[in-house]
Amino acid sequence: MELTEQFILLQAPNPAAAENGRKLSRTGKFVRLYKTEDGSLYWGECAGSGKNPYRVSIDWTDPQAPVCRCSCPSRQFPCKHALGLMFEQLSGKSFAVVEIPQDIADKRAKQAARAAKKEADAQAPKKPRKTNAAAATKRLNSQLEGLDMAERMVEDLLNAGIGSLGGTSAKTYETLAKELGNHYLTGPQIAISRIALAVREIQKTPEQAKGAYAEALRILIALRSTIKKGRAFLQEKLEAGQFSAEDTVLFEAMGGVWKLEDLYAIGAYREKARLVQLSFDVSYDEAKREYVERGFWLDLDSGHIDQTLNLRPVKALKYVKGEDSCFSLLEVPVLYTYPGEGCRRIRWESCTPRDLTPEEQAALPSLVQPDLAAAIKGTKGQIKNTLLPKFLPVLVPVGQVGMVDDTFVLEDPAGGRIVLRDRPEDGSDHASTARLASIPGGINRGDALFGLLFYDHRDRSLCLHPYSVVTPTQIIRLQY
Repeated sequence: MELTEQFILLQAPNPAAAENGRKLSRTGKFVRLYKTEDGSLYWGECAGSGKNPYRVSIDWTDPQAPVCRCSCPSRQFPCKHALGLMFEQLSGKSFAVVEIPQDIADKRAKQAARAAKKEADAQAPKKPRKTNAAAATKRLNSQLEGLDMAERMVEDLLNAGIGSLGGTSAKTYETLAKELGNHYLTGPQIAISRIALAVREIQKTPEQAKGAYAEALRILIALRSTIKKGRAFLQEKLEAGQFSAEDTVLFEAMGGVWKLEDLYAIGAYREKARLVQLSFDVSYDEAKREYVERGFWLDLDSGHIDQTLNLRPVKALKYVKGEDSCFSLLEVPVLYTYPGEGCRRIRWESCTPRDLTPEEQAALPSLVQPDLAAAIKGTKGQIKNTLLPKFLPVLVPVGQVGMVDDTFVLEDPAGGRIVLRDRPEDGSDHASTARLASIPGGINRGDALFGLLFYDHRDRSLCLHPYSVVTPTQIIRLQY
């Protein structure tokens, strides 16, 4: 396998670690660089903050999953020293050819034994995973109790009128959200947390609280629907004695956690996918107290656009690997897809990055929606479902993009038009529409525009928030 910068970035736990590793290589911190004759092992020493240098090695026995080892105390994996050693390889530094050190040979042997055992276990007949029926029944009953609590709160608030929010305590809703967490109700818990945030916003700036009231009302209406659907879903599982994961978004909304083996079991996967990232962004979810690293990916074979979500709780930032923009094509052996419609979440265990061929890049604009009308129809179907995101990622064909009354407007080749506007929920740090005016050469007929189609409550219209421009020769990102 040819080592590339993109591959190194994909290994890094976060962009900062990759940059620190690059700096170690650039400033000459590595000494005594070695490799085996077959090139399967590279190692060396790197100067650290202490008296003795750190000993770092990279085992390339499996080129797609290098094993990094380092004597440093870092809890990041791989550490900046291992990443720096990769950059030493990438920059063409000279490595002396010697025999493999005995300690690493011993570790490699143990690793091979573990891999052989894992392979043998994988080939053995799969036994159905046993479910503790009593514990599962107790959990379902607890979830139903929690839904009753949430429903009482929703009905009381709707009966009192949304205007009563300003006179209530945000602490009341925060306490209820915590209690719903004890009842394993992830979806309703987050919805109540968002209402608490709306209450704080209303009380902080009552003269500018119109938007917060509207947001709280939308959350309550969606929560009311979720409670109704969730209760029917849980009662059906309880009566049937069926406790396994199911191919429905309700499973996760009611507190279920998807494992890759569960997605495999319900057939929510496909093999040999080719993915290209159209955009990447980072946001902070205050209700969940976590950073969300989101990538939108175009499937070159199906033309479908899905998203990856890397969730990094504030309390665990050090231990959850960060992600970054990806500019390579990824070849994914097995692609797992979460239940849902339109904007689905996808995951994979391993991938191989490579450059797009000129033919693949040139074909990207052809993977668009037929026209704006088709994209709008799909968006309307998505936003009506209370359990799905209120936007749809779309790649639409460009006829022309221009200004109409100081507003950016996209016209497709068929003559359909839509306003280009930043989505308010994304926040000012995601504003990108104005950047369309800075694209060298402009946006031409035959290009494609990728973005989020959404319903803007301010003037009750469907708009498109542009995220990137896709041409036959490049992807121009307006975000990260």
